[in-house]
Amino acid sequence: MSNDIKLFEGNQIRSSWNSEKEEWYFSIIDILGVLTESENPRKYWSVLKTRLKKEGNELATICSQLKMKASDGKMRKTDVADMQGVFRIIQSVPSPKADPFKMWLAEVGKERIDETVDPELTIDRALETYPYTR
Repeated sequence: MSNDIKLFEGNQIRSSWNSEKEEWYFSIIDILGVLTESENPRKYWSVLKTRLKKEGNELATICSQLKMKASDGKMRKTDVADMQGVFRIIQSVPSPKADPFKMWLAEVGKERIDETVDPELTIDRALETYPYTR
């Protein structure tokens, strides 16, 4: 698993690529922070999880936990979902940013496929994302 930061409208979304399953996993808290603009996306996720469970959704099938770097720099377990799980969660969140976020997710997936076909794109993306100074 390799941790990465993706940007959506200037907001950081922690992500992790599972090369074995060839899937992206995204921090649910980060996504909800962007979609809801909530001051406390953790609380929003807690309430949403309760509501989804009451509706009969098995969160264990769409969510898992991975260690990701927290804002304090430490690696902490974070609720994550693959793209399918993220789409399910997005359906439960009333937000005008939902459709643009879905488009962004599709682009993230396409970038990974393109990088698999042409590994040089990975280097180009890294140079754009992580500028260095001399």
